[in-house]
Amino acid sequence: MDGKKNRLPVGIALMLVSALLTCTGQLFWKLSTRQNTVLFLLAGFGLYGLGALLMMTAMRFGELSVLHPMLSAGYALSVLLGALVLKEEVGPHKLLGIVIITAGLVCLSTSRGAQDL
Repeated sequence: MDGKKNRLPVGIALMLVSALLTCTGQLFWKLSTRQNTVLFLLAGFGLYGLGALLMMTAMRFGELSVLHPMLSAGYALSVLLGALVLKEEVGPHKLLGIVIITAGLVCLSTSRGAQDL
């Protein structure tokens, strides 16, 4: 039991990195539509694919019900990347959404079920 419990943080970290990679891949797809370049499109596919592979690896470190929701961090990251790279507006509703998503991720990662792994 202790071996599985100690592995959960690794799985969560891998899922969060996966969310970042897939989110960044989608950002590159968006940039490819703006600049009409194949380089951004291919980079987007590469990052998204790497994120998917990392996600599959992460699944070895815990339960699906704890790890898969960690991908929702990608929604919060998309808002942040949109603001930083694409100069999109981040209003109070988007900020509230980020707070709610983050709170949910913290609750899931520290829940009783996650601790029993």
